[in-house]
Amino acid sequence: MITVTEATAPAGALRRLSEAGVSIWLDDLSRRRIESGNLAELIGTEHVVGVTTNPSIFQAAIGSGEGYEEQLADLATRGVTVDEAVRMMTTADVRAAADVLRPVYEATGGRDGRVSIEVDPRLAHDTRATVAEARQLAWLVDRPNVMIKIPATKADLPAITEVIGAGISVNVTLIFSLERYREVMDAYLAGLEKAQAAGLDLVGIHSVASFFVSRVDSEIDKRLTVLGTDEALALKGKAALANARLAYEAYENVFAGDRFTALAGARANAQRPLWASTGVKDPAFRDTLYVEELVAPGTVNTMPEATLRAAADHGDVRGDTVTGGYAQARADLAAVERLGISYDEVVEQLEQEGVAKFEVAWQDLLDVVTKSLDSKGVDGE
Repeated sequence: MITVTEATAPAGALRRLSEAGVSIWLDDLSRRRIESGNLAELIGTEHVVGVTTNPSIFQAAIGSGEGYEEQLADLATRGVTVDEAVRMMTTADVRAAADVLRPVYEATGGRDGRVSIEVDPRLAHDTRATVAEARQLAWLVDRPNVMIKIPATKADLPAITEVIGAGISVNVTLIFSLERYREVMDAYLAGLEKAQAAGLDLVGIHSVASFFVSRVDSEIDKRLTVLGTDEALALKGKAALANARLAYEAYENVFAGDRFTALAGARANAQRPLWASTGVKDPAFRDTLYVEELVAPGTVNTMPEATLRAAADHGDVRGDTVTGGYAQARADLAAVERLGISYDEVVEQLEQEGVAKFEVAWQDLLDVVTKSLDSKGVDGE
């Protein structure tokens, strides 16, 4: 099989994506990736300018044990709790990745070169605990290019405002619905206003809003398949793109409005939409679907490595594929609704499942680290 390289792909797909105003972030991190030089290589050759993590990513990385043995032994010797051990390991990885990305951060004025780390997912419905955890994570990582990930649950909307108001950059995650996305943007603007009132320099505060993509298609397409009509099957693969495109329309409206314009006068940054969950789950779809069809200026696309490699190999980046499609996007979602599939029900279910999945991954990570600490402790006796 002949592989198309970045140099020979049509105009270099990842380069074209970057030139179209899309920041490419890698949705993965591990100690091995950092220490082997792989992360630096991706930054140098594949236009990667940021990294996102989540509990599932850390569960896979630390669960493998590779690169963590010495630190686990030290932590076991100190007799730390499993929660402390997990935080020591995850913040160490994020700190190291932030150092690798520091030149990008400085070259882009803080816009990119970011590494995200998530608050404990068990706190997703506890506003005060989320704020305290976000402050602690920012202190532990102690790098200006860290972003603290906070889920967009109803309880954590005030937490987003508080954390932004304290001058801490935030990646708001697990956004599925347009209504919740508007609430997230409102929470961000309220945070900027709070920071401004406190005398903070707004130029150093950045945020992205992680709008999830493929999971929307997975759930809606499952329901369309059950219906099985020609009309239903013709709508497969359309809902997620429609949802994301309408999110971008909302972003354009909010950040062109008077409220943000006043803040922009104080050097505030717009909260960029970030396309998350961009790995294609249906093998019937093109594996670069959620890259090629969500190209718009001022966005971030965070990709698992397989999607990044696929985009580099055979991505067809042809400029803005979002801003001209709002009418069609509304029509596609309306067509899904007419078939009896409730948009509100789907996005509510996806939010609940998203939080639950990260809680499970976090517990799995705690279990793995507990066993490792116990093993190191026994060996040391």
